[in-house]
Amino acid sequence: MAIQVAKLTREFVYNGVTFPDPGPTFSPDDVRDLYSAQYPELTTAAIDGPTTEGDVMRFTFVRAAGAKGAAHRATQPCSVHA
Repeated sequence: MAIQVAKLTREFVYNGVTFPDPGPTFSPDDVRDLYSAQYPELTTAAIDGPTTEGDVMRFTFVRAAGAKGAAHRATQPCSVHA
């Protein structure tokens, strides 16, 4: 039985948009930083993956959930002065 070596292509996905791999020397964090110039919300995004489908290795950028300070406001009691 012969062993086959297949080259995997990296793919980066965010919000339904697929970004090309800028090069094998870029780590997934470097790729996120590169594309954050066009998509500023990527600066705080987490990286899921990779998942492999066929010869494609897919990394997904996941935006941080919620708005800044939203949890704090939700836990504060509302006081109304009459």
